[in-house]
Amino acid sequence: MMEEIYTLDQLFEQRNFTVDLLRTGEYEACTFRSCDFSNTDFKDMKFVDCSFEDCNLSLVKLNNTSFREVQFIHCKMLGLHFSNCNEFGLSVSFDHCNLSHASFFRTKMKNTTFIHSRLNEVDFSDCELTLSVFDACDLTHAKFENSNLEKVDFRSATNYSIDPEINRIKKARFSLLGLAGLLQKYDIEIE
Repeated sequence: MMEEIYTLDQLFEQRNFTVDLLRTGEYEACTFRSCDFSNTDFKDMKFVDCSFEDCNLSLVKLNNTSFREVQFIHCKMLGLHFSNCNEFGLSVSFDHCNLSHASFFRTKMKNTTFIHSRLNEVDFSDCELTLSVFDACDLTHAKFENSNLEKVDFRSATNYSIDPEINRIKKARFSLLGLAGLLQKYDIEIE
């Protein structure tokens, strides 16, 4: 078994981690820029105060992965299962990312910021999203069931369909144009 490492304040740039795997351990205040992690395994890894910029993280396995104060910027993150992450201290933000087909099932994601991100067919079932923000995000076919959406800001989000009868939406914010996404199940026409 390989020894876990601790890495502080390092820049990893244009690395192909599908060939040379990222060593298991804890990474603090590190920046990963233009790296390919696709189909790799982040099992038991810890990322604290790190940023991933222009990276491909599609289909990365996240079993017991810790993300604490981690930013994802311009990343491709298709099919990730955040529901498998270590929930303790989970804190992430997404800016201009493609998270399509990801799962946040039963994940506690309070105060999470999603900015200009594609969230097509993302599963937010049983998710705790209180005080989160979906700023200019595309939520086409995103699934919200038994989710806590209290005080969530959807004002500039598009293409969502949220059933107020099976989600908690108290004090959530929606634009007038987005109200159709709350009434979709009634099959009514809004003009």
